[in-house]
Amino acid sequence: MPLALRAAVCAALTTTVLSTTAVSLTAPATADHADLPDGRDIRTYTVRAGDTATGLATRFHAWTAELVALNHLGPDARLQVGQRLRIPVVRSAAARDRTDRRGASPSRERVRSVVVRVARRHGVDPQLALAVSWQESGWQMQRTSSAGAIGAMQVLRGTADWMELYADRPLRPRRLRDNVVAGVLLLRLLDRLTDSRRHQVAAYYQGLGAVRRHGLYDESKAYVANVLAIKRRLEQGRPPA
Repeated sequence: MPLALRAAVCAALTTTVLSTTAVSLTAPATADHADLPDGRDIRTYTVRAGDTATGLATRFHAWTAELVALNHLGPDARLQVGQRLRIPVVRSAAARDRTDRRGASPSRERVRSVVVRVARRHGVDPQLALAVSWQESGWQMQRTSSAGAIGAMQVLRGTADWMELYADRPLRPRRLRDNVVAGVLLLRLLDRLTDSRRHQVAAYYQGLGAVRRHGLYDESKAYVANVLAIKRRLEQGRPPA
């Protein structure tokens, strides 16, 4: 369901450093990080040649904006070789998996990880799939709409049945991976059946037939604008909201 976008936190530009030094990744370090969200492990790292804030955030599964803010890097996010950084690493996949096995709803970071893996496997832009999932559910599997749309990608049972033809296996939309597979395969199909990214995203929300017959409804235009704004934030290494 459409989610309101909040104001952006801190923009991070990538700046390449120029010489060489050693790399060090240590156990969680003590740091003043009270403003960070829960679920972060602070690790220290020594900057080497070629490192950028965005590159390090991607490499160590962190948000660029959080890394920049924690280390007071400023608007250019400039790094110096030999500089010691504190990287707010999102808690490990193993820890998230243990939570899932206990029967709790998967964390948002777990949903994010599955969306990225499934999208890459099926040739869909991961940032687009993540943006749609955030707009639909806030990366939450426990969400069910009044219309019966389920989970992280807000998949209807009928949509899951349809996407089984492309997955070549049964899909159970209440399971995280199957839910994401159904949504990602639908995005891939809509990319082939529409002539623009805006129509692809609108068809995910409004339905392909309705887009073809009526164009974009006003509500769909707002939905598309939100999804594309979220996608841009993710491409910049920033949180979705």
